[in-house]
Amino acid sequence: MTYFFHTEHLTVGYDGKALIRDIEISLEQGSILTLIGPNGSGKSTILKTITRQLEPVCGTVYLSGRNLDTMHGKELSRQISVVLTERLRTELMSCQDVVATGRYPYTGMLGILSAEDKKQVQQAMELVHVWPLRNRDFGAISDGQRQRVLLARAICQQPQIIILDEPTSFLDVRYELELLNLLRVLTEEQGITVIMSLHELDMAQKISDLVLCVKGEYITHFGPPAEIFRKELIQDLFDLENGSYNPLFGSFEMARPIGEPHLFVIAGGGSGAAEYRLLQKKRIPFATGILHENDIDYQVANDLANAVFAAGSFERIGEKLYHRALQQLLRCDTVINCLRSYGEFNLENKKLYEQAAAAGLRCLESASLL
Repeated sequence: MTYFFHTEHLTVGYDGKALIRDIEISLEQGSILTLIGPNGSGKSTILKTITRQLEPVCGTVYLSGRNLDTMHGKELSRQISVVLTERLRTELMSCQDVVATGRYPYTGMLGILSAEDKKQVQQAMELVHVWPLRNRDFGAISDGQRQRVLLARAICQQPQIIILDEPTSFLDVRYELELLNLLRVLTEEQGITVIMSLHELDMAQKISDLVLCVKGEYITHFGPPAEIFRKELIQDLFDLENGSYNPLFGSFEMARPIGEPHLFVIAGGGSGAAEYRLLQKKRIPFATGILHENDIDYQVANDLANAVFAAGSFERIGEKLYHRALQQLLRCDTVINCLRSYGEFNLENKKLYEQAAAAGLRCLESASLL
């Protein structure tokens, strides 16, 4: 199969010394590839090598079947645009001036913008909501605004590939979501291919078509998000020792409290997750139940609770499970009941609470009361 973009035996590094070896990437046009990995793992080095800011130690990068080494100057600039993390020296340029530099691959030797060039600049700035900043000094705007201006510059360059290094840095949640949605639109409507690095794993999981895991001397994994965002893989990639990764939420949890649980949380239906996290903050070991394995609470409980009592998805709570949970509850001195109502499938939780009250255990509605 012929890919729109691919690398062969690409090795990257500095001064001829290899940092990451044998990078094999294959992308179809209009797809999004995200590089993830620890800080300092070499993600930026890979991006700089792809964009020819660094010479590869060895190997080749191909675009539409052509070796990038055969492309020079304006031809390469018309194919690939770049948004990297380095500060841009603008020398009192306005935001519109900065975006307009993206049109230089299409201008003559004097760099004079045509009416079409100016139209492309305005459309790109409007697309990322920075047209109102057009007359502002680029050096005087916020980091988040700069990031969006630089993206506008990349867009008005009309490339086939956009390379971005941590594009969501300095952006608040609103503009982070807008930017990632915009990248998705560019791939789907204009066929632009996006290669970027991200720290936000939850966003990488949602937006990417393919993910490249960077760690050590070699690429550890390359594939679709469903293959990459697995608990053990992510925890190994980032050497997690004091916490855990939840692939369902695309998020991390702090390490569970250490010790024998003397507190039991009755929960279910998402009522317990916030209480679990509050108990973790207080470093209080706890047990919880009776949950179902398809319950949101079950996902968080597995990472934070010292003992979890759960029935299978959509299954009724059996007598054996109920009595095991009851035995654990009666070994505790405090019970937090997060439930305010009960249904056909969790009546045993009502019985647990009644047994706790009958045994004279301390019964609370929230860990905030501890």
